[in-house]
Amino acid sequence: MQAAVLQGPGTVSVEQVPVPQPGPGEVRVRIEGCGVCASNIEPWEGQPWSSWPGAPGGLGHEAWGVVDAIGQGADLEVGTRVAMLSERAFAGYDVAPVEKVVPLPPALDGQPFPGEPIACAVNIFRRAQIEAGQWVAIIGIGFLGAILTRLASEAGAKVIAISRREESLELARHYGAEVTIPMIDHYKIIGEVGQRTGGSFCPRVIEAVGKQWPLDLAGELIGFGGRLVIAGYHQDGPRQVNVQNWNWKGIDVINAHERDLAVQMRGLREAVELVASGRLDPTPLYTGQYPLDRLGEALTATRDKPGRFVKALVTMA
Repeated sequence: MQAAVLQGPGTVSVEQVPVPQPGPGEVRVRIEGCGVCASNIEPWEGQPWSSWPGAPGGLGHEAWGVVDAIGQGADLEVGTRVAMLSERAFAGYDVAPVEKVVPLPPALDGQPFPGEPIACAVNIFRRAQIEAGQWVAIIGIGFLGAILTRLASEAGAKVIAISRREESLELARHYGAEVTIPMIDHYKIIGEVGQRTGGSFCPRVIEAVGKQWPLDLAGELIGFGGRLVIAGYHQDGPRQVNVQNWNWKGIDVINAHERDLAVQMRGLREAVELVASGRLDPTPLYTGQYPLDRLGEALTATRDKPGRFVKALVTMA
């Protein structure tokens, strides 16, 4: 099969490698496509602890496809279309334990379905405990931020979407944001949110960027006794936080990246239902499709976000 191999910083090749075989309790999936995650950027650019070459298909963890082989004891039929949690899906095939695979219903036939990041958004939303009538600030309107805007507005919250690009703010309005603010001036943002909320600021703030300034801003926008949810993936170094401010406000701080498999799978099943039912249409978020041999371009677009770019999908022939 063909598989993308990270050869060094910024260098990806497509290699011919053996097709993986499912072990006991595993299924093999013929990959239809795999989303490109923002968390792929730092490993692709090179981190001090990286080693080369990477594993075939490595970095790919947002896959969907069709089961084409099953290992002993795996209770799933060949031909079932599924979303999966796996780690080497920038390839023609990948394997996963059957408990990390969710069948896709007929309502999703023919549609791309990068289930893992949608599941992340579902789990983040659950941890945020958003209630109707609350002001909710969402900092960073990418793939996660846009879905969270939809879920929060559907729950009856008043969403303040904050992001750098006008295209992102337009997307937030499409998904139900009540207020959009360009992420340009720190103190102007604080002033406008304070004015909108009558000086009480927000009972819920979700930081969905993964950088220092948005985290600083989140601490300023959260109200007394509120819940600050860190959804951004902070992987490029340590962060400093204003604990004095956090402590004075008496806030809850939630790191919303789930590592418990049962929770991850609950989110994935709920993500399937959310899209299949029509409550969420992620189609506007899929803004670039690339064949496997253009994975490098997909990663560059994910980093640079040209124009209306939100998420790249790598599709297999």
